[in-house]
Amino acid sequence: MSRRITDELVNRKRRIEYRLRVRQWPSQERPMFTASNIHYELSERVAGLGPGGIGAMHLLARRTGLIEAIDARLHLLKEHKPYHESDHVLNIAYNLLAGGECLADIELWRNNAVYLDALGAQRIPDPTTAGDFCRRFREHDIQILMRAINDVRVKVWRRQPASFFERAIVDGDGTLVTTFGECKQGMEISYKNEWGYHPLILSLANTGEPLFIANRSGNRPSHEGAAAYYHQAARLCRRAGFKRILFRGDTDFTQTGELDRWDDDGVEFLFGIDAMPNLVEYANSLPETAWKRLERPLRHTVKTAPRQRPEHVKERIVRERGFENIRLLSEDVAEFSYRPGRCEKFHRLVVVRKNLSKERGEQMLLDDVRYFFYISNSYAESPEELVFLANDRCNQENLIEQLKNGAKALNVPVDSLVSNWAYMVMASLAWTLKAWFALSLPETGRWAVRHRAEKQSVLKMEFKRFLNAFMRVPCQIVRQARRVVYRLLAWTPWQHVFLRAVDALRTPMRC
Repeated sequence: MSRRITDELVNRKRRIEYRLRVRQWPSQERPMFTASNIHYELSERVAGLGPGGIGAMHLLARRTGLIEAIDARLHLLKEHKPYHESDHVLNIAYNLLAGGECLADIELWRNNAVYLDALGAQRIPDPTTAGDFCRRFREHDIQILMRAINDVRVKVWRRQPASFFERAIVDGDGTLVTTFGECKQGMEISYKNEWGYHPLILSLANTGEPLFIANRSGNRPSHEGAAAYYHQAARLCRRAGFKRILFRGDTDFTQTGELDRWDDDGVEFLFGIDAMPNLVEYANSLPETAWKRLERPLRHTVKTAPRQRPEHVKERIVRERGFENIRLLSEDVAEFSYRPGRCEKFHRLVVVRKNLSKERGEQMLLDDVRYFFYISNSYAESPEELVFLANDRCNQENLIEQLKNGAKALNVPVDSLVSNWAYMVMASLAWTLKAWFALSLPETGRWAVRHRAEKQSVLKMEFKRFLNAFMRVPCQIVRQARRVVYRLLAWTPWQHVFLRAVDALRTPMRC
C-alpha cells in the first residue's frame, strides 16, 4: 500500500477509536439515537455500491486464471450470444458473495446499474437463464468444471510457504439436502424420512476448501463413490507438492477393500471403525497395563482473570426431573494390530475406552464402558495424537454447515439431480473464492507474524462474517477510460487486510 493510503487508514482508525473511547458519561436526558430530520434523495453523478468487495473477487478470478480455465475446458454453449460459460459460472458465485441467497436474487443485481458497471458488464444472465444453464450440464460436464477449478486451485496452493506442504488432510462426508419439491428428478426419501439428495463432499482440512462434490439420491449411503474421489484428491495433492497425504472419514468411510491399496500408494489414512463384537472382545482382553489415561487439552486458554462458571441449568433440570443421564468419568487409550477381513496387511488400531456412569436424578444406576475404534497406517503419531487428529474431522461438519446455511451453496433450485449438482459446484465456488482470497494474503516482511495470524483468521472466518468484513464494503464506483475505481466510503477494522490483499492481487501470479 502507498504511504498516503496507510496514513489515511491510521487517521480513520484513530477517529473511530476516539469516538469509542472509554468515558465517564453523565446522565443523558435523551437517547443516543437522535437523528430525526432524515431525507432521501436520488444521486445524479455519484454511484455507490453496497457489496464493494465484489471487485476484489473478480480481480482474484482474473489473476488466478479461473475465467480462462473455465472457458477453455467447459463447452456448453454453441455460440456466445452474449455470454460465455465463465459468465454463467461466476454469475452464480458472485450472487452469493454479494449477499444473495438463491437464484431469484440475481434479478436484484441484474437491475443494479452500479453493480454492472463495477464488473464492467453491460448485462448479466437473469435467474431463468441461470437455471437453464444448470440444465445444460451432463455428469461429464460437471467433472470437467471441477477439474478446471482444481487446476486453478493447484496454482493458488503453489504460492504458499513451504510449511503449507507438510501434509494434506482430505476429509470425506455426506450430508442430507432436503427439499419440499415434488417433481425434482433423482430425489429420494432418506433414512430420516426426508425427501431430497445426499451429496458427497471431499474437502481439504488445511484450508477448508471443497475439492469435490458429488450429488446422489437421498437414499444412497454416505460412502458410495467416495473411493474414486479420494484417489482423485490424492493425485491433486501430489500435483501441488504435498509431502504427505492423509485420508480421514467416519465409520461409514472405512472401506477396508481400499486400505491396502492406499498403504501401497504411500497414502496415510485414519478412519473410524464400528465397534464390532470381535473388536470389543479384543479390547476387553487387553491387560490393564496396555491402557493409558487420555488427557484432553483445554479448548481455550484463559487470557484474563478466571470467572465463576454459571449455573449448569440443563444439568439441574435433568437431576430434578429424574431423567436418565450419562456422565463421562474418564477416558483411556490403547492400541493393537488388526487385519480387517478384506485386507492382507495388519494395520494400526487405536481404541478409546470411555468410562461412563448412568444416573437417574441423584441415584447412580450402573457403570458403563463404551469403545471407539480408529484404524490407521500412520505410525508418526502417538495413540493420543491420532485420537485428537481423528476428532478434528468434526471441522468438516462446520464446513458443510457453512456451505449449507452460510453460503447457501447446497440448495436445490433446479429440476433434476444433475442440474442441482451443477448448481452446487458453481455455488460452492463462492466459498472457494473466499479461501483463495485468504491464501492470497502475503505473510512476509517486517510484520510477518501479524500478517500470518490475520491470514489464518480470514481463512477460518464463517461466510457471513467474511461478507460483513470484506464484501459489504460500501464503495463509490467511478468508471474512467481504462479502469474502474472503487472508492471506499467507510472504514472497517479489516480494511488494511482488504487493501493488502488487493495489492497482492494486482501483481502477476507466478507459480
